[in-house]
Amino acid sequence: MQKILAFKKSILGLFILLGIISSVLLFNLKFSFDFSQFFPEGDEDLIFYQEFIEEFGVDDSFLLIAIENEDTVFEADFLNRFDAFSKQSKELPYVIENQSLTTLFYPLKTSFGYSRLPIIHLSDSTKYTSDWAKIKDDNLFINTLIDENAGSLVVALETKDALDYAQSKELLTALRAMLKTNGFDDYHLLGRTFFYEALVNMQKQELIRTTIFATLLVLIILFLVYRRAAVVAIALSSIILALVLFLGVLSLLGKELNTLSSFYPILLLIVGTSDVIHIMDDYLAKLRSGFERQQAMVHTLKEVGISTLLTSVTTAIGFASLLTSKSSVVSGFGINSALGVIIAFITVVGFACSLLLLIDTKHLLPKTAISTKWALGLSQINLFTQNFPNRILLISLVFTVICLWGLSKVNTNYQIKESLPKGSAIANDFEFFQDNYGGFRPLEVAVTAQGTYKVTDFEVAKEIEKAAQQLKQLAPIRNVQSVNTLYKGLHKANNLNQSEYFVLPQQIETFDKYKREVKKIARRPFEKFVNTKETKSRITAKVLDVGLDTLNSVYQKFNSFVTTQVDSNLVKFRLTGTGILLDKNAYYVKDSLIQGLLLGLLLVAFIMALLFKNLKLLLISLLPNLLPLLFAAALLGFLEIPLEATISVVFAVVFGIAVDDTIHFLGRYKIGLSKGLSKEESLQVTFAETGRALIITTLILFFGFLVLLFSVHTPSITIGLLVSVTLLTALVLDLLLLPVLIRKLM
Repeated sequence: MQKILAFKKSILGLFILLGIISSVLLFNLKFSFDFSQFFPEGDEDLIFYQEFIEEFGVDDSFLLIAIENEDTVFEADFLNRFDAFSKQSKELPYVIENQSLTTLFYPLKTSFGYSRLPIIHLSDSTKYTSDWAKIKDDNLFINTLIDENAGSLVVALETKDALDYAQSKELLTALRAMLKTNGFDDYHLLGRTFFYEALVNMQKQELIRTTIFATLLVLIILFLVYRRAAVVAIALSSIILALVLFLGVLSLLGKELNTLSSFYPILLLIVGTSDVIHIMDDYLAKLRSGFERQQAMVHTLKEVGISTLLTSVTTAIGFASLLTSKSSVVSGFGINSALGVIIAFITVVGFACSLLLLIDTKHLLPKTAISTKWALGLSQINLFTQNFPNRILLISLVFTVICLWGLSKVNTNYQIKESLPKGSAIANDFEFFQDNYGGFRPLEVAVTAQGTYKVTDFEVAKEIEKAAQQLKQLAPIRNVQSVNTLYKGLHKANNLNQSEYFVLPQQIETFDKYKREVKKIARRPFEKFVNTKETKSRITAKVLDVGLDTLNSVYQKFNSFVTTQVDSNLVKFRLTGTGILLDKNAYYVKDSLIQGLLLGLLLVAFIMALLFKNLKLLLISLLPNLLPLLFAAALLGFLEIPLEATISVVFAVVFGIAVDDTIHFLGRYKIGLSKGLSKEESLQVTFAETGRALIITTLILFFGFLVLLFSVHTPSITIGLLVSVTLLTALVLDLLLLPVLIRKLM
């Protein structure tokens, strides 16, 4: 140990060099957002969907532009400008196809073949009233391309699949310029590209905001505790260096930052601060006791350094437990955070300890003696646990029962809008489409013909129509389309464009005629619904964001209908699409969370068994750390916060960090026993020498995570509140319940 410390200047230089390299790498950090990151990896529905999109393409490559007009859209100047914009939009980068009411037509069968009737007669304002009446009567475009009050019109763009952030930005920049050129200021956007741009921008802002706030918070607390500029500078520079090194490593590994990335600065700053305080507190205490600098550091690293290493390992294990999640976002956050914790520990031990050894003692020790209030207050807490053990155990038992009650109330009724930045343009636009159109969630129904049948057979078409009509009757589902839409459109066109004829023909001969005509005059739309072999088809729809539990009930009704009311010998139906996969991931959260925490608990128990080599101490160490997990779950239940992928990280954070205080407490207690002290004397020394560091680090944790209350991301606010309150609870349990358990069980 002393030989290593002798190279303190070289170690310091190495970390400075690594810090410079990492700072350069920060410019290469990548940000991304994709709903597919939340899909349950390895799930059979995901595998089915991936096969499905190979034939039909993805269901989220769309961008909707809703343009409002005061009073009504049926005003000549507005309609002409809208039509000009609609036609120009085809020229936007990455746009494949566009649709609007001014570019679509009603087909009409005449003796000369099919002709086209405009849906809106742009050049004849006297027909606007009858045009609107016809649109309402048909009900084909209401809540799709025009809202039910005629207050806005939509241009629907189909884009190339899987546009990245740069491409999305390019498309949206060109789109906004085009809207401005045509004089449109009151518009709303919805689609994957808009989500991508808005949420990546949010991630960048959140990362900067949380880094600044957390750094200022740590600076204030360190100054209030130590009141020495040198000490504060050493601690803060070590923590910031750890964060820079961590982000540099992520950049070097090509990792993309996602919606959970805003937690990294807080986690690294807080975990690093905890490591620094425990080591620095002990080192300064030994200097005050008369130890020489080198000797003091050797003793500190042997006594506190081992505990700090173990807390870093257990915290990393807590985060690594997220690897059991089927969501790549959550599992990636877990492994990245575990890596960050280890980097923070190495930086503190290497960089901070080297700085402490190089700086003169007179710049580190306080000018005045440490207040006796700390020692007196901690002694009073120890005395309280000694005098009222049964009362503490009873309160702990009641607290456990209440937590179990709250746990039973946890729900998974997650809504997409909760993940959007509050008060932002994207949140407002999302709400606009929820209120006036079919919402954002895409829904796909995979249709597979059975045996020798084809999806274009008349018998199969009638079964498809049953399923489509059932979807239309389910309240949250809108904009249902199938290949039958094309056949029904031709039937209507062959009957003077009368709305009541927008149905499948009753005669197979008529249907077969339409089937041949569709392939001639509507080949491209037909290919969107039917594969080349005509063995598979799709029904598309949009679903309102009404909550996962509600949607699950809707999906069950549809599945029950097609099971009992549709001839499965002809055709089978299966719900699929990005919306279904997002919803299904939420159901995996509970299972993967429990599996991950149990695995983490076993690993931590194994480490503690090696550390304490005492079964009773192992049991004592685990009990106070299970209650905070129950408390976090209970808060979700009592506050009616839906459990979803991002919220699930709360438990890994709480488990990984809460166990740290227990290890430090029991580690110091064991050192006391090894020195020949009695149980009570060891507890007294533990409170006196470790209690202060535990309280300070927990306060930093508490206020550090409260920084997330300034977030515009609702799940981040929830996580910040839950983690802060729960870690404070963990400290109380360590200071009150832990000593009681030691006295009762040891």
